[in-house]
Amino acid sequence: MHPSEAIRCTKGRELEGKHIVLGMTGSIAAVESFELVRELMRHGAEVTVVMSAEAAKLVTPWAMEFASGRKVITELTGAVEHVSLFGDYPGRADMLLVAPCTANTISKMALGIDDTPVTTMATVAIGSRTPVLVAPAMHLAMFENPAVKENVRRLEGMGVKFVGPVFKDKKARVATIEEIVERVLAALGPNDLAGKRVLIIGGSTEEPIDQVRVVSNTGTGESAVLLALAASRRGAEVELWTGRMTYPVPPTISRRAFRTVGDVMSMIDAVDHDAVIVPASLSDYAPAAREGKISSGEKELSVTMCPLPKVLPALRSRTRALVGFKAEIDIPAAELVRRARSRLEEHRLDLIVANDLRDVRPGSTKAVLVSADGEVPFEGTKSMLADRILDAVVKVLR
Repeated sequence: MHPSEAIRCTKGRELEGKHIVLGMTGSIAAVESFELVRELMRHGAEVTVVMSAEAAKLVTPWAMEFASGRKVITELTGAVEHVSLFGDYPGRADMLLVAPCTANTISKMALGIDDTPVTTMATVAIGSRTPVLVAPAMHLAMFENPAVKENVRRLEGMGVKFVGPVFKDKKARVATIEEIVERVLAALGPNDLAGKRVLIIGGSTEEPIDQVRVVSNTGTGESAVLLALAASRRGAEVELWTGRMTYPVPPTISRRAFRTVGDVMSMIDAVDHDAVIVPASLSDYAPAAREGKISSGEKELSVTMCPLPKVLPALRSRTRALVGFKAEIDIPAAELVRRARSRLEEHRLDLIVANDLRDVRPGSTKAVLVSADGEVPFEGTKSMLADRILDAVVKVLR
């Protein structure tokens, strides 16, 4: 077994069984391709690297063979590698990813010129309607050249997708590895949420005691981020509303911030999404906030808590699929389900995800998915739970 196999599927199995051909061209951004290959493998992909002669001047084929665990293609031989990988036959590769892609290669691809192993792969892949994703990398002036821009448009007209570039310091830099991988995951995912708008509301609210102190919850926002990523990978247009978050939010996710339940209520008029999923830890009560800062020298402090409006009922009329969450602690399983079903019916939810916080551990969770059709127990990772929730959302939207 090649040593690279040790990392396969360590981040997920979304690309398991998928074969991706990575075309590398002569941009200095090719130095990032080693880690790009590894990240694709961490999601389960098989990766074959194809390099132009210019790319091989920047990164050795041996390095890329070590990264992928597969022989690197640097020239086309009697094995007709371009046909075996992308010819219109069963078993062809699932995607051509050209990253980094120079202005030279973009223009050759657009004009059907195939004088390098990478451009020949592109000619055949486009002709066989295999998904092609391009990550440009060049000086900004090159990307702004009218001929290059026209060739980008020509490729888009052929169905080729682009990720990036990122404009910075007079350069059109290659997209981040994270962004490229997310686009690959979306392109090769089930696509069952394509054309749908999904809103995720996550994180914890902060209700002020005074102008310094707040009352909050222990939620981290992890479930919201994982749901947003999973929905995006299934083709949805995703928006994430976030309160206080300790779990990092990838820059690829469109994000809007809130602080209090009142903030969320004021934002609801903007909701016109196909599905809304609310794993947020929203406060049920808020203090009667005081002006200024309460003195730290008080021997005793009383805080009056007042009930807050419920967000879920306000969302019901604004979406086709509405998913809520119900967290309890240290109660019998039957009572957990009873409380969840009561909330489901009260707020007319399509699904509610109920769990006992004792069952939430790093890397795994237990929950019950409660709907009008019954209860479905779940045990696994939070990423797996996100996909189960989205399965239910797809069913409602259909």
